[in-house]
Amino acid sequence: MTIVKTKEGSSLLIGLAAAVCVAIVGAVAGLVWWITLIASLATFTLVSVLSLGIMYKYVAYKLKPIYSTVFSREVHSTEILDELKDKHVEDISEELEAWAADNDKEIARLKESEKFRKQYLGNVAHELKTPIFNIQGYISTLLDGGLEDELINRKYLERAEKSIDRLINIINDLDTIARLESDMSSMNFRSFDIVELAKEIADQCEMEASKKEISISVRGADKLPSPFRVTADKHYIGQVLVNLIVNSIRYGKKGGATVVRFRDMIDKILIEVEDNGLGIGKEDIPRVFERFYRTDKGRSREQGGTGLGLAIVKHVIEGHGERITLRSTLGEGSTFAFTLKKAVENERGNEKERNVTIG
Repeated sequence: MTIVKTKEGSSLLIGLAAAVCVAIVGAVAGLVWWITLIASLATFTLVSVLSLGIMYKYVAYKLKPIYSTVFSREVHSTEILDELKDKHVEDISEELEAWAADNDKEIARLKESEKFRKQYLGNVAHELKTPIFNIQGYISTLLDGGLEDELINRKYLERAEKSIDRLINIINDLDTIARLESDMSSMNFRSFDIVELAKEIADQCEMEASKKEISISVRGADKLPSPFRVTADKHYIGQVLVNLIVNSIRYGKKGGATVVRFRDMIDKILIEVEDNGLGIGKEDIPRVFERFYRTDKGRSREQGGTGLGLAIVKHVIEGHGERITLRSTLGEGSTFAFTLKKAVENERGNEKERNVTIG
């Protein structure tokens, strides 16, 4: 019955049952009908009020420890009674169930965050430990007499320098990620020529690419409407292009190619960095943007990577309100793609340069 789902309806039902019992007793006892009616009405009123009061007290008694847990403080019965005046018990039940569900989600999120924190700290410690131990070993060897040996002193000092450079790169990348996470809401957005920037970075990477006979080309710019300008943070987008192009060289095949392409997407420019290198397996693609994740740990360290480059790329692109995607086939190569908003022209046809705050 619907009536028993509310405390008021339940109390009226109890009062009605008591009134019926009094009426039956009066009829059996042969009382005058109006006396029986008055007695029944009085019983109905009294029992209804008493049962409602008892229900309030009982529900308040049962809810007190639950509310104390929810609010993390001692809750007085009067507070619960005031709450019950404006709500049905089933409404309170729904609220508590919703709170419990939210609490479970928060606990799950905190557990995941704790797991990620432990894994992250472990990865940082592991990445820093290798170059530090290498430096310690080289210096110990030199101090134990190797310094006087001309055949090994310079070689060991050069190796120690490489390990120091690796430490500096790791710390710089960690600092970049920390800075992006703490202040991603505000970036220095201005208009600039994305093709020109890509060509500058390609020229800077040409020497490293020549060591593996890899060619770097910037294509597709001739098909874009002129000028080739986007609105973004030039410094961070430059970092994105550096990371993607350098990665394509490090994991590219000897004699291979890296191609930077641009496509017109109406109000955006699509930028793709494609290589025909080692490629990435399907099982690794969802995780390549994680910090310190490596598809081939040994080879990645040999190439000098910190394992943070793609994590920085993802942070920067998301900070621009965009997404980066990856298409890759093992043994055939990879293509990283992301979009940037076109620069807006004013009435004179000049590009606007301004600071934009996101969020």
